[in-house]
Amino acid sequence: MSPNPFGIRGYLIDAPAYGSLRSHPDGAIVIADGKIAEVGAYDDLRKRQRPAPIRWFDRGTAAIFPGLIDCHTHLPQYSAVARGESQLLPWLRENIFPVEREFTGPRARQEAPLFFQEVARNGTTTAMVYAAIYEDSCEVGFEAAEKSGLRVILGKMMMDLGSYGQLQPKKILSVSLIESERLCRKWHGAAEGRLEYAFSPRFAVTCSEKLMRSAAEMAQRFGAYLQTHLAENAEEIEKVHHLHMAARDYTDVYEKCGLLTPKTMLGHCIHLHAREIDAIAAAQANVAHCPTSNLFLGSGLFKLDRLLNAGIAIGLGSDVAAGPELNMWQVMRSALAVQKARAMIEPHLPRMRPSEAFYLATSGGARALGKSASIGSLDVGKEADLLVVDLPALLPYGKIGARLDDLSTEDILALCIYRGGPHATLETYVRGNCVYRAPGCPDPE
Repeated sequence: MSPNPFGIRGYLIDAPAYGSLRSHPDGAIVIADGKIAEVGAYDDLRKRQRPAPIRWFDRGTAAIFPGLIDCHTHLPQYSAVARGESQLLPWLRENIFPVEREFTGPRARQEAPLFFQEVARNGTTTAMVYAAIYEDSCEVGFEAAEKSGLRVILGKMMMDLGSYGQLQPKKILSVSLIESERLCRKWHGAAEGRLEYAFSPRFAVTCSEKLMRSAAEMAQRFGAYLQTHLAENAEEIEKVHHLHMAARDYTDVYEKCGLLTPKTMLGHCIHLHAREIDAIAAAQANVAHCPTSNLFLGSGLFKLDRLLNAGIAIGLGSDVAAGPELNMWQVMRSALAVQKARAMIEPHLPRMRPSEAFYLATSGGARALGKSASIGSLDVGKEADLLVVDLPALLPYGKIGARLDDLSTEDILALCIYRGGPHATLETYVRGNCVYRAPGCPDPE
């Protein structure tokens, strides 16, 4: 637990709008009651008169960012990262379903706390997460998330076609619905709203229409989230077409089941037609772009400009285990690489800048989750979800001859995106509470 109120000194950087950066090179942020109380130049805030003195964390050679937001990841899959580099559907059958099948009982209880420790160590403060199909996999996930102090949206994986569980096919649907509702009733809004529930039908390949409709109805009834996957892979799309011949396209399957809502997060969305993009935008549904995963499985290149131009809110997702790590700086790096790859064959495509990738990982993710009023930027009044990064740790020769004064805000952000990771995380805060502090990181004055 951090002292309260307290201040942190460092190089403040955030992206309140797509393509724009805001910074205070020698800045400071004052946190009180879990919220950002003051932001500005360190000298000004240090001298400001207050009813009582505050304690200061002097992180002068560190950058202070809004906490990173991971809009799409899988708790049971983390142990299988970088395994079986093939296409989506065979990769799921051969590498992922066997791992998820075992994510129950002692294994789930052992791994769940470690997973959220890694999330915090990577500077992620908010994560939207899938569990396995078992109720206990989600239950222990929520227990670990609660203890971690992180902001977590989590749901039990729902699938009743080709499921990897032991139940008879006739029982899978009813059990999945009963367990999902029970978990939602217990955990949605727990820990003073820090924990929330997401009904989680995997995708149209493994879910009956009844399951998808029921998930949508329950999410609406409880004011909970929905999360699923859409148009990630060509073979997947073909399979959905054969399963749902009456649908106009893949997105139409979800439309007819009521899954497109302002609280829906759609993972991937690589191969969408214009009608599908318009339908997602009209429903105010949201998209999680998962570039590390898409590159690993060779799924395709995300058409970022087309979705942004339609007004769709987009965040970034690590999509572990197809994404090889929980490091959201790596996800930003890959988002830039995907758009550069597109530009090689689409020469008139606008170039994506580091500030835009950073927006997607912070303010963009907050908007996609409907949380722009509370997180995503360093505005006074927002909840104090922060990441403190050791900049010298990212320089080629470390602290030896470090010359941060020569770097612009754009330079520093690019340094973090292209070289950032957990090795440079000094501290991670959620609602002003320190949920991770690196070994050797000094205490406040």
